[in-house]
Amino acid sequence: MSDDHTHVQEFFAARAAAWDARFPDDGPAYAAAVAAMGLREGDRVLDAGCGTGRALPPLRAAVGASGAVIGADLTPAMLEAAVRAGRDRDGQLLLTDVAALPLRTESLDAVFGAGLVSHLPEPAENLRELARVVRPGGTLALFHPVGRAALAARQGRQITPDDLRAEANLRPLLADAGWEMTSYVDEDTRFLALAARRG
Repeated sequence: MSDDHTHVQEFFAARAAAWDARFPDDGPAYAAAVAAMGLREGDRVLDAGCGTGRALPPLRAAVGASGAVIGADLTPAMLEAAVRAGRDRDGQLLLTDVAALPLRTESLDAVFGAGLVSHLPEPAENLRELARVVRPGGTLALFHPVGRAALAARQGRQITPDDLRAEANLRPLLADAGWEMTSYVDEDTRFLALAARRG
């Protein structure tokens, strides 16, 4: 396992048990982000870097009983927290690296990623892997329940020009990985970039 992966696992393992309690009011923001994806009954969707699985209930509601919901995360403690919260009832949980998904090419309709981009060790390659598993025309949603400025303030830092989530950086990064950005919102109460898988 690379040092990047070890760092990510250590960071989240230490916070997993209290994660949901730290952010108790994020549910409506997750639901709104999922609604913006335009998922349909029967769709197959991946929550990449699902953490404690907060997106799994709205994803399940969007795709219905005939759809498939998969939550993938690198950190066992996060998936254990998802199970304790009962969110494993809304999707299949996979302990795996989103950089090497055990999924067939073009087998999904959509990918949801909350807070994902800043934790990817190789963003271009990792977004390309997400594109691999999504059918042409499928959707990618990169989400955070607060915008870039609010998150930076929460972390006691300034936004820098090299921030991957800045539109000027994210749009070409997605394009190089096989996605076309279709929508970009960065406001205090949410960050949501939507992209379509190019054919």
